[in-house]
Parts: sequence; structure tokens; C-alpha cells
Amino acid sequence: MKKLTRKALYLALAVSVLFGCVLSAPVPVRAADPDPMEVHFIDVGQGDATLVTCGGHAMLIDAGDDSKGTAIQNYLKKQKITKLDYLILTHPDADHIGGAPVIITKFDIGKVFVSNFEKDNKTYQKLIQSLDDKRIKALTPKINAKYSLGTAGITILAPNDSYDNPNDASIGLLLKNGTRSFLFTGDAGEDAENDILETDIDISADVYKVGHHGSKYSTSKEFFEAVNPFYAVISCGEGNSYGHPHAETLNTLRTNGVKVYRTDESGTIIASTDGKSISFNVPASESWKAGEPTGGSSGSSTKSTTPAKASAAHAAQTQKPAETSQPKAPAGTGQTAAPAASEPDPAPAAPPQNETAPAVEEKPQDSAPPVTNGLTYVLNVKTKKFHYPTCNSLPTTNRQDSSESRDSIVAQGYVPCKRCNP
Repeated sequence: MKKLTRKALYLALAVSVLFGCVLSAPVPVRAADPDPMEVHFIDVGQGDATLVTCGGHAMLIDAGDDSKGTAIQNYLKKQKITKLDYLILTHPDADHIGGAPVIITKFDIGKVFVSNFEKDNKTYQKLIQSLDDKRIKALTPKINAKYSLGTAGITILAPNDSYDNPNDASIGLLLKNGTRSFLFTGDAGEDAENDILETDIDISADVYKVGHHGSKYSTSKEFFEAVNPFYAVISCGEGNSYGHPHAETLNTLRTNGVKVYRTDESGTIIASTDGKSISFNVPASESWKAGEPTGGSSGSSTKSTTPAKASAAHAAQTQKPAETSQPKAPAGTGQTAAPAASEPDPAPAAPPQNETAPAVEEKPQDSAPPVTNGLTYVLNVKTKKFHYPTCNSLPTTNRQDSSESRDSIVAQGYVPCKRCNP
């Protein structure tokens, strides 16, 4: 055999090195497809309870009032839920935390998140006792904190401050799986919504769980435009005593072409997504009917509110193609996004006469403050905010009544409430 020349040896060595590099080079890995995710807006009457499942993981946001704990427990069991990665109790109102002690007792739970607002009542004390019994330490999550649920990501949006009322102290979160997203804000009002906007976090979402059961004190114009949803879900009880959902909120949704789903009309609503499209198990509401206060004390649904109940509307879905999301129209334009082919044409943009809210006269800037038995303002000594005595956002704790002048109170470092603008 002939000996290889030095040049041939160098060439052979170079080829072997190059070939080895090619073989050892990392192969690009294709990102895994998002896990299928379901969002169950459980019908609990006048209250909130939402189950989210994704890739074998589960999260419960709120738990209805104390009469719904067992019903929610049974619903979770039917979904084969044995453990919750997260239990998020947006704020301590009874219609959001009342059923939580049952859930805490019956299920293994990874993390429990609660609002930074505490209440001194039996419902709240039962919650704290159930947590103590299971040796669970509840936490208030930090703004912009990130968590995962299967392939879905959770971003915390609120609370951004110490507020005078439990509603504004609601935990807000954005849930995103693939390219599809869902927004939850509890019962947050306009003040809290403004604070969320000031964080500059992108809150645009395909599905908006409408704040405070459709109350007119939530879903402000600027907030709605930032969310720019294609779908909206309202959780409320039929014939509730609060008149939820209010006409003002429904008009905002209708004039912007948003498809609305309501638990008072359809029962439990399930949104399913593969990370690319979204489908619902029931048709969108076509009634656009505002709630009418009944004067009842509970505000609960007068119809059966068992989460697993069936209805003709549910059965009808087995005969219609799933509704999927389409590109959204710019919020505030009044233009309607293109409907899915299987859906009927959306309602006309103009709200009906009987749903239009009466105009509200703005208070002149130089008007005198209202006086109630010599009381001019109510102070929150913790947050350093002051209110008119007639404000619907008065503090329940850390309260101090004052008969001093506005200038005197401002000089002490207090700032005016954004809602009543004293």
C-alpha cells in the first residue's frame, strides 16, 4: 500500500473534523404545541367561580358563596380534578370566598393567593380557619409575577395599592396559552383599573371575564379599549338584587361587536382553546337584557344554579360547529369584528332605546362639598385618601370622619378619591 502524502493526510484530517462538527451540531428543537386548555365559568348564581385546566394541571379562581362550596366540589370531581395547582381568591367578598373552605378541605392545593384586603366577619374567619387547619400559608402575589399552568402562563396585574374597599383590592391576572389570552379582574372598579393601566403591562385579551358581574362601576372606557376583547363572559345570578349586568356595560360590549356569554342565561360556560382558536359550549347571548333589581336579599339566581345542569341551549351545541375566534376590531371604533361562518350576524351596533343609560350630569368643579351633620369628608388614615361622605367607595377600616376644610386636609398629605373627586 502506498503511503499517503502529507497533503493528502491534511485533507483527510480536515474532512473528518468537518464531518464530525456537522454530526455534533445541535439540531433545532421545535417548540411544543400548547396543551389544550379549558376555562369553566361555573354557574354559581350571583358570584364567581372559574376552573382552568391545562395539560393535567388545574386552577380555581374564586369559589362562590358559602352555599356553593359542595356544588363546586362535585363539579371539580366530575372533571376528575384531585389537586389544584392554584386557588386564587380575588377578594374577600362572600360571593367569591364563601365556598373556599370546602375546596381547601377537600382538595390538595399547591398555592393559595388572596387579596391584601382583610375583612372582620364570619365568612372571612372561616376561610382563615380552613387554611390554618390545612397548614396553608396564603400569599398576596406581586405585580407582574409569573406563574405557569401546564403550557399556560399567568401574569399578576393587581392589586396595585392598599384600597379603601375590597372590590378595588381584587387580584387581577392575565392567562395566556399559545396566542390566546383570558383576563380576570374580580370586582375591581375604575380606580383599580386605572392603576392596572399605569403598570404598562399589555392586558389585551381575547376573552374578558367582565369585572364585577357587569357592573357600571367597572369596565371603564380606557380599560376596555386596552383589553379590546373579542369575547366577554358575565357571571351573575338571574334576577339578582344588584341589577347586574348594567345597561352601560352591555352597551359598551355591544357597540364594539363583542360576543357576550352570561351564566344567568346559559348556566356554566366552557371556553376551550388549543392555543390558536377558541370555542364555546353555548351560543353567545342575543338578548342584551340588562339586569333588573328584584329587591331580594341574596341576589342569587332564582333558577337552578347547579354547575353541572344541562339546558336546551347546551344540547343545541352538539348540532352546531364550534365557534372560533377571529381577528379583533380596534376597540372604541364601533366596528364589528368578522363573525365566524357558523354564527348568526351580530346585533346592530346601536344600543336599543330601553338599554341606554340616562345621561349623568358632571359635578361643577367649584361646587361646595356635601355636608352630612357637619361632616365634610371621610379620611382613610392608612392610604391617605379622602372622600365625600356620599362616596360609594368609603373605607370600612382605618376610617376617620372630618369636618375640616378641603385645603386643611390636603395640607395634611391626603389626596382626593378618584371616584367621588372631592
